[in-house]
Amino acid sequence: MARMPNSLMKTFALKGNLLYTPGPSCFESFPGHYLVCEDGHVAGIFDILPARYDGIAVEDTGGALIVPGMTDLHVHAPQYAFRGLGMDMELLDWLRAYTFPEEARYGDMNYAERAYRQFVDDLKRSTATRACIFGTIHAEATLLLMRMLEETGLVAMVGKVNMDANSPDDYVETTADSLAETEAWVRRSLSAFRNVSPILTPRFVPSCSASLMTGLGSLQRKYGLPVQSHLSENPGEVAWVRSLFPDSTCYGAVYDRFGLFGNGGPTVMAHCIYSTDAEMALLRERGVFVAHCPQSNVNLSSGIAPVRKYLENGLSVGLGSDIAGGYSLSGFRAVADAVSVSRLYWRLVDDSCKPLTLPEAFYMATKGGGAFFGRVGSFEAGYEFDALVLDDALWPSLRPLAPEKRLERLVYLGDERCLRQKYVQGRKIFG
Repeated sequence: MARMPNSLMKTFALKGNLLYTPGPSCFESFPGHYLVCEDGHVAGIFDILPARYDGIAVEDTGGALIVPGMTDLHVHAPQYAFRGLGMDMELLDWLRAYTFPEEARYGDMNYAERAYRQFVDDLKRSTATRACIFGTIHAEATLLLMRMLEETGLVAMVGKVNMDANSPDDYVETTADSLAETEAWVRRSLSAFRNVSPILTPRFVPSCSASLMTGLGSLQRKYGLPVQSHLSENPGEVAWVRSLFPDSTCYGAVYDRFGLFGNGGPTVMAHCIYSTDAEMALLRERGVFVAHCPQSNVNLSSGIAPVRKYLENGLSVGLGSDIAGGYSLSGFRAVADAVSVSRLYWRLVDDSCKPLTLPEAFYMATKGGGAFFGRVGSFEAGYEFDALVLDDALWPSLRPLAPEKRLERLVYLGDERCLRQKYVQGRKIFG
């Protein structure tokens, strides 16, 4: 048998019912079409394969739906072990009762290995092809998490958490140790992995002294790193920040003064429920991404983020599971919850903010959040080839449905059983 040229070995096609959102307004649907991958990128969508692709491998998925991979823009890996607990508490009490005691356990590498294995295995089988992930203050455990994620083929940014103030005695760092260990961790991880990279992670303003944030700003400039943290999640938290930094115009301005708000690299802030007009303007000016986490915001009684306002003001918005404030890694659940809470905001808070549509929420889960990683989350030519092959046979319909309607049903009815295959950068990571 003749061997295929190397160029063709890196080129293949999936055939099925293609759906994606190049913009937030509507789905683009291509039933029974071919999606071609070349060197890890989308080469195009075709109803008939052009002659130049003669001889490439083609996988016919039958009647399956094929959609872009989803980005989980905010998830706490060490909290996965206690997901589903404490859902009757508010944020600050929940952190003290559940989060900090659990994260302190990751100083024990045996515990960290067992807990992270469960998280990593389940993340691989989830809808996420990309993720921004919080670790703990422990550098070695965070490196372990990064090594485990590298083995999955997922693309992830992972952060060693920084905390030197207003933290439990058994889960806190000195400023000097936090900065020294963070820089050593950055240097060890920057070029160690193909798919996983470091992201600076001040937990949130109340847990980080001005000295620590000054040092993290210096590290950001030195290494050009992205940043992730929390912003305006809970009324008590916002008031706390105001008391700590009374001269700041808004919560986001605190990060900004230390160079941790999109000043020198990509930044994502989770929640943004109580962002003022001044904060929204700063988010837009700095190009900071908002990670909307609707399930967590409901579970911890934090509130409802005005996502419609963010979209109308030109902010970049994606979705996050926020494990373990949220209890599900499913991007489908995040999409459904985003639509649901937007309807509550419209009905109960501001009837001028129309609810999200399904295409808008799906766009945030794919291209909207994927943009934090570059040209990700779409089937437009040149985008990285991240794809999910979905089988809805377990949820049969009594009448034929268009692909868009089949996807809508999966968003609300589907679970991990519908995920037949997952591709990341053109590599099949399972299926």
